[in-house]
Amino acid sequence: MAQLRANGPYIWVTWLTRLLVGENSCEWAAWFRSQHESWSWSKVPSTFDQAAWQMDHTTKLNETRQYWEEQGRTVLTEAQNSFVLRGKTAALGGRPDLIAWKGGDGTVIDVKTGQPSPAHSVQVMIYMYAIPRALRQYNGIAFNGKVVYVDHEVAVPSSAVDETFIANLSELIRRLASVSPARRVPSRMECSFCNITSMDCPERAAEGILEEGATKDF
Repeated sequence: MAQLRANGPYIWVTWLTRLLVGENSCEWAAWFRSQHESWSWSKVPSTFDQAAWQMDHTTKLNETRQYWEEQGRTVLTEAQNSFVLRGKTAALGGRPDLIAWKGGDGTVIDVKTGQPSPAHSVQVMIYMYAIPRALRQYNGIAFNGKVVYVDHEVAVPSSAVDETFIANLSELIRRLASVSPARRVPSRMECSFCNITSMDCPERAAEGILEEGATKDF
């Protein structure tokens, strides 16, 4: 049986991004992960080729790190950038791929090897918001952001992290931190990418659900 987190809700940045841009609708899945210890619940086995992805990602990350270092920036990578921002209702955790800075000028960079998505820019925006608040060495730096794809980049200006964005982010975090379960929206699409089993989510959409537009004999 899934165990509640001993230190209160803990939310990983990537659980928020698709919800914020409307690519996902089921807040319950993020609520469940936020509320329960990861080791305490069964996971759907992954079919993702993690090794191939990791090699592609590492290659692109190293290329990007080298570029920023050649611009005279100090660059920290992945685990060096881990943070936990503790608020009144929950802790927000994340780990941007790269943080590059020089003086008071900083850039948060995330490397993506898949298809572009607005959620990727939002992920960087959350990092831009959280890092100066969570990591003391960056206090006072107004970060810009960048999403680096295989064949192009997307710039994220510091002005994107405005009052509206912060309010939307904060409200979502409060819903996921609530003792009341968030809204559950089972669908074949979202459930196929969700690793929470029917043991904890009886409403999980079955693999055999009809495709949209299909009909039965009635």
